[in-house]
Amino acid sequence: MWDVRTGNTVLEINTGLREVYTAIFSPDSTLIATGGDSEEVVFDEFIKIWDANTGKLASILKGHTDYVNCLAWTANRSTLISGSDDRSIRTWDTSTWQQIAVFTGHTSFVYGIAISPNGRILASASWDKTARLWNLDNGQPIGSTLQHPHFVNCVSFSTDGTLLATGCDNCNAYTWDVAAIIEEAGLKELFVSCSFSSLSTN
Repeated sequence: MWDVRTGNTVLEINTGLREVYTAIFSPDSTLIATGGDSEEVVFDEFIKIWDANTGKLASILKGHTDYVNCLAWTANRSTLISGSDDRSIRTWDTSTWQQIAVFTGHTSFVYGIAISPNGRILASASWDKTARLWNLDNGQPIGSTLQHPHFVNCVSFSTDGTLLATGCDNCNAYTWDVAAIIEEAGLKELFVSCSFSSLSTN
């Protein structure tokens, strides 16, 4: 952890991971979640939760069977979401640190995830050359897969949640009309709790 004003190191955490692929603060900045490549002797310890003030280990999340590449917290900090080389996306209850659900459908590594501004839609990027949208209310995919010519490494929602950007191994980035995908899937209610000015929920 770094002080961005001075550039000084504030806290160093020895994660015990062979390589750390992702590290993110919880929304209230009290916790840090890390994910990566676990040592063979503890091959299922791919996600660890740390106290952001002390650097002490708070929990180990077990469930993934391969490296964890990406993590995302919901805005209310109630759920942590992870994507893995085991091709799955998993959700975790942060009050108990127990696994809630497993999203399956990707056929290769999940390399990037992002949560929509209203917290109801998840986007994922995979080396199966697709990005996907998921309904976080029930864990079901939304619409068809978003096909790419090569590996997809990252995803990001626009501020209003109506567009998705993806980054691909062919050196290109792409944008997708999330609002149109949601409407075509008959799931406009996923936007009801948002303040998206460009969408009508009538």
